[in-house]
Amino acid sequence: MSASDRRVQSRAAIELNVEYKRLNTFFADYTRNISKGGTFIRTDRPLDVDTEFVFALSIKSLAEPLRLRGRVKWIVRPTDATPDSPAGMGIEFQYNDDRERRDTEAIVEKLMANELGDHLAAKLLGRKPTVE
Repeated sequence: MSASDRRVQSRAAIELNVEYKRLNTFFADYTRNISKGGTFIRTDRPLDVDTEFVFALSIKSLAEPLRLRGRVKWIVRPTDATPDSPAGMGIEFQYNDDRERRDTEAIVEKLMANELGDHLAAKLLGRKPTVE
């Protein structure tokens, strides 16, 4: 399955520090990209598919890391990694309710606009870019 087949929403290439805990051990890795529905965490130690976990994204525009709950949807093991498909895990965000989903999506949209500019972010999010 190719990376594009696994994605439901367009992703932006954004690198953020991500921290999470696994069996009493903390890991610090990096995201490779992000969308409103999920992210890819680059790591040589991917969690098993269907694992739910809490992770924190460090975003420079936020005073505190953004804490999210996610589920591992797919993985690329180090032995299967290539330059175009590095080792890591595709994460689908999990929400307690619609409000949490909307709040997280708004933060991701703002992050994409700050990192990529409003025009490109709007195109990736499937909205009509504003005319300047």
